[in-house]
Amino acid sequence: MLKLIAKAHARFMRDEEGATAIEYGLIAAGIAVGISVVVFAFGDQLVALFEDMGAELENRPS
Repeated sequence: MLKLIAKAHARFMRDEEGATAIEYGLIAAGIAVGISVVVFAFGDQLVALFEDMGAELENRPS
């Protein structure tokens, strides 16, 4: 029984398939944090830009 447990444990320790999923999750989380930082830092400027563009479109001649 101990041999079976030791063999299963050795196979589990060699398996790296789940590691790539964790790495992709960390990359996705890093990208999400980066987007959040950019939106937080430049959010007011983006709102002003789109409001100015909307006002220009409303005031253009027909």
